[in-house]
Amino acid sequence: MRVTSFIQKITNIACHKINNINKIKVAGSYSHFVNSGLILAMIVTFSSCKGGFTRSDESPTRGDIRIISDESFKPLIDTEIDSFTTLYTNARIKPVYKPEYDVINDFMNDSVKVIVTSKKLTEDQIQYLRDSLIIARTISFAWDALVLVTNKENNDTLINYQDIRNIFLGNLKRWDELDPGSNLGDIRVIFDNTKSGNIRYFKELFEIETSLPDNFFAVNTNPEVIDFVTRNKDALGVVSVSWTGGVGDSLTRSAIDKVNIVGVSPRYFYDGTYYRPSPGSIYTKDYPFVREIYFISRETFNGLGTGLIQWATAEQGQTIVLKSGLVPATMPIRLVQIKTE
Repeated sequence: MRVTSFIQKITNIACHKINNINKIKVAGSYSHFVNSGLILAMIVTFSSCKGGFTRSDESPTRGDIRIISDESFKPLIDTEIDSFTTLYTNARIKPVYKPEYDVINDFMNDSVKVIVTSKKLTEDQIQYLRDSLIIARTISFAWDALVLVTNKENNDTLINYQDIRNIFLGNLKRWDELDPGSNLGDIRVIFDNTKSGNIRYFKELFEIETSLPDNFFAVNTNPEVIDFVTRNKDALGVVSVSWTGGVGDSLTRSAIDKVNIVGVSPRYFYDGTYYRPSPGSIYTKDYPFVREIYFISRETFNGLGTGLIQWATAEQGQTIVLKSGLVPATMPIRLVQIKTE
């Protein structure tokens, strides 16, 4: 038997006795039974009986943790975790999905050690953690795109970047202002959540400091956005590209068949070309609505969260990113240009 196991057993027995005996009387005649090993065990016991003796078995490939991710990235994170835990069978990782605002709040309140988000911590948040002797590590993981989707019966599948900006500013509110031949009426813009990172992204991009126009509506999740758009011809939905194809569940794989993916002109120039959010156009940023995804960790040791991050940013994890329709942040990709006659 190892010494640590022997001392641990003695500690557990001693804790039990101490918690159930009101007084302990040690007679001098019994002192010869106490050796140095038992004294050491008793010292450990007295210092730890109240909370119990614990020893962490967690490592980068073993343990039981919870992480919190922005709900926009659920298909990607589910696939990363499934692949990682299939490879490392002693790793148990429970993902929880929330809007971006709640993800950041839980991290700052020390409710979770690892999060996935498209928003970096502010300088004030970083300083607050430092004052608490916590160093937050931010690791770039992938490049995502925000996708505009329309109903299958909507013929407007190409929209100029400036027109989209005007929709968000409230200057364009009807489909016939985009296409005089349209009979769809008002544009209803649908987001996933009022605390969504998708809303924050566009408000920052278009420098909107007030409320969004009254034709903007929030549901609860990305799948609900897609479902709303499939049932309403006048809807313009906003979701992460990871929900419109690539690896994932049946809902994700079938979403691209339920809605139109809108092509958008580049942000800084317009030459009549429109881009849909493919890995190539995300990488070159010809598609204008691109954002970075991060792992942020406050682990103080090389635990399971660190192991997941290392794996997800290495070759196998980055291959999953690419198959999900996103762009790897730590692995180069090869662009192939195909010429057509």
